[in-house]
Amino acid sequence: MAKIDQTTEKTFAQEFAAFITAAPSAYHAAAWEAEQLHTAGFTEQDEHEIWMNHRRGFVRRSGAVIAWQLPQKIDAQTGFRIVGAHNDSPSFKIKPNPDTAAFGFSQVNVEVYGGPLLNSWLNRDLGIAGQISTIDGEIHLVKTPPIMYIPQLAPHLDRSQNGELKLSAQNDYHPIWAIGDHSIFTYLADYIGVEQSRIAGMDLYAYDGQAPRIFGGTSEADFLAAGRQDNLSSVFAAFRAFCEIAADAEKNESNSDPEEAGDVLIFAAFDHEEVGSCTFTGAEGPFLEHLLRRISAGLTAAEKTNSAERFLQMLANSSCISADAGHSINPNKTEKHDPAHQPVLGNGPLLKINSQQRYATEAQGIALWLRACEAGEIATQEFVSNNDVPCGSTIGPATATRLGIVTVDVGIPLLSMHSVREISAPADLLALAKALQGYYAGA
Repeated sequence: MAKIDQTTEKTFAQEFAAFITAAPSAYHAAAWEAEQLHTAGFTEQDEHEIWMNHRRGFVRRSGAVIAWQLPQKIDAQTGFRIVGAHNDSPSFKIKPNPDTAAFGFSQVNVEVYGGPLLNSWLNRDLGIAGQISTIDGEIHLVKTPPIMYIPQLAPHLDRSQNGELKLSAQNDYHPIWAIGDHSIFTYLADYIGVEQSRIAGMDLYAYDGQAPRIFGGTSEADFLAAGRQDNLSSVFAAFRAFCEIAADAEKNESNSDPEEAGDVLIFAAFDHEEVGSCTFTGAEGPFLEHLLRRISAGLTAAEKTNSAERFLQMLANSSCISADAGHSINPNKTEKHDPAHQPVLGNGPLLKINSQQRYATEAQGIALWLRACEAGEIATQEFVSNNDVPCGSTIGPATATRLGIVTVDVGIPLLSMHSVREISAPADLLALAKALQGYYAGA
């Protein structure tokens, strides 16, 4: 991959599209991140073992990954520079007893995961992706080809659909996958080569089988259409920025001042943000805090200061950019946006602000973000909800609450967020990566 400041918007979007294709579930995203980190020279830390204090390391926990780069030297001003995002996206999750049949069709029992734009999942070629665990704890990643379809009634059978579409999550979102009496459970067991009796648990989700596509405008690269851009867009931009800054630090280490202290750089891609983050891989849990504690203890082991006090001092010097996609104005529904805040695709990443703290952004965080944008030489735009339209949330408030550090919420604008196929602008994606690179570099 070309360096961020040497690539084009279209090329960067193509690389992102390849990531989306490789990551149809949070577990695949975490596997991709781990593989890339290995290739880049990072060492995986086993959480069950004594902390090895690797200079460049990472922990992979199910569908989440946290990576770090340590500075050459620490001092009283050293803190953590964190970019947090999430690997999961709204979808349909396969139920534990997945098999059902009706009128000659074999179907798959699913339940809603997160808050998908439900009608967008109709009439799509859907595959199944995620993980299956055997009784002895062995994990198998699963990615089937498109095998499911949620059919919609033709207008001849229900002429009200074009006026007011009302569907039941239980009855209408019930994919078909075969003609005749067949078991999807048997299919999945055969697909991974495991006896059905050995399967203990499944975390499997529907994903869109259509490939991402870049299109539109005079350059033919104004838009990127693909699933899971909320929030793989933030994951990819943050990951690229983190790896590039870490590589530059290693390359320049011999030429740098050995007495110059720095911050610990952190990349965090959590799971289960779409359902509240309250899991052992979610931002609401202690995953990040425990990892930061272990890093701090390793860094300060030779000091005579109290380790708990030193950790709190590091937190006081720390900050977090919570990167999660936001909303572009829809030109057909402008009334849903605040009249004074109307962000547009292609005009730069969003600074997300909410008076109810659904986003963690406050004045200190705004200054931090603007410095990052200045360092990356990119434009930004503000998103504030229309007062009559409830605001969503992110990992930002969870991180700020858990760690008590300055946190700012940002992200690229999307159209059709939470649909099976969201729309972004390649220009915004590259701009976000440049801003996050500026943040990691010390802005």
